[in-house]
Amino acid sequence: MALEKGIAALVNDFIAAGRPSERHQSVEQRREGYIASTVLAGEKETRVTVKDMELEGLSFRVVSPLNAKGALPTVIYYHGGCFVSGGFATHDHQLRQLAFYSSCRLIAVQYRCAPEHTYPAAHDDAEKGADIIWQHADTLGVDRTRITLAGDSAGGHLALVTALRLKAAGQWQPAQLILIYPMLDATAHFESYTRNGLDYIITRDTLLSGYEMYLPHTERQHPEASPLWRDDFNGLPPVHIITAEYDPLCDEGEALYQRLSEQGVESTCQRYLGVIHGFFQLGGVSLAAKNVMRDIAWRADI
Repeated sequence: MALEKGIAALVNDFIAAGRPSERHQSVEQRREGYIASTVLAGEKETRVTVKDMELEGLSFRVVSPLNAKGALPTVIYYHGGCFVSGGFATHDHQLRQLAFYSSCRLIAVQYRCAPEHTYPAAHDDAEKGADIIWQHADTLGVDRTRITLAGDSAGGHLALVTALRLKAAGQWQPAQLILIYPMLDATAHFESYTRNGLDYIITRDTLLSGYEMYLPHTERQHPEASPLWRDDFNGLPPVHIITAEYDPLCDEGEALYQRLSEQGVESTCQRYLGVIHGFFQLGGVSLAAKNVMRDIAWRADI
């Protein structure tokens, strides 16, 4: 399928600019560029309440439907950014929209990023953040029986590994996982890294340079660097995976679906056509972005 019209225009501009590589940008430039891209996210949803807080040394953003009372189904959300960038500012629109359309509480966890903080900093913060939310569920208005772990790109990776850590520790488990084009394989094993690796804005270089900064002293086959290849998925809650047709990560997301199914995990996978990595944040120019937002919101209200 051809690229969506709005996304095709972005891709054509990227190619016309000479396919600039984020590998050659400073970390500050990467972060500033990510924040600048939020102009493509569409209208800002105002029918929610937003509260930033700090608990036990971690920062959280709590986004709730208007007039929300009591314990609600809750999405613990981990932002994308290739382990290098991203945060509340880059994902504000998506958190607001998900809270409104799902009638759930959205709690985003700010984890430490590379290169200032390398593995396992982000993984530890993701797990700690989920545990803090669980422990403070009553004061945060969280229904412990209806918690979804979700995230996009690096955040999808962190949602999956957090669930695996909780399972291994014999602790609480979320009710489900929603993984939006997750980064799963630091070895870049799959053909979509070649097929979609150069032209579609979030390139092979973008993804691999993120791994390089976060994993400078960690083997790429490490089970928390490349969780796709693990054989301990059995016992996880249901998992829904979203992939994008023109994403370097498309193949590994779909391979995760197969591996989860083989290991007895209830799982579903949907490939969105005509779109690229990051399309979830392009609601201002992409119909698929609007559709995936409704899909995730529907699934979150468990």
